[in-house]
Amino acid sequence: MFILEFTLKDTPGTLSIQKKEQSDAETAYQKLVNALKSKSDDLIELTCDHQTNKKVALLGSSIASVQMYEKTSGGAGGRAPGFFAPNP
Repeated sequence: MFILEFTLKDTPGTLSIQKKEQSDAETAYQKLVNALKSKSDDLIELTCDHQTNKKVALLGSSIASVQMYEKTSGGAGGRAPGFFAPNP
């Protein structure tokens, strides 16, 4: 299972979706990265493979960051690997 976490500008916290296949996760990741690059107001719709009724739609220009990682059975207290920015 692959997890995509993304943050929105001027919004605390993160949103996330899960994809079963790496290729599906890469496609969604590239969609988000392209929106970051273009700063477009295009609507991006994403779905979650783990919770099939979980959907999100957002404006491309509202994306602040995105990360993708593979979910592992082990973990450090439930914290996702990757980058961490403390709240001021």
